[in-house]
Amino acid sequence: MRTPPLTPEEITAALAGLPGWTFERDALAKEFKFGGFRDALAFMVRAGFEAEALDHHPEWANVYNRVAVRLNTHDAGGKVTAKDVELAQRFEKISWVE
Repeated sequence: MRTPPLTPEEITAALAGLPGWTFERDALAKEFKFGGFRDALAFMVRAGFEAEALDHHPEWANVYNRVAVRLNTHDAGGKVTAKDVELAQRFEKISWVE
């Protein structure tokens, strides 16, 4: 089932409720910074469960205490959808960034 991409206006409205998130290169993006590697890794494990629950998988990278996240939906042509916004909201609920 294809998920329709959001309009630029819908993306702007969604970003208003997602502190620190930006829209760049057809994706929602944020870098989370934690107290150390263990915290960053713990966030990634917990975030992985949230992603799996939505059957949606982020593009992300970890270097020491930072986790860089990019969200877009492949079956929507690599565009941002409501699914990406939902996952970003879930990541915000479970993060404890500095």
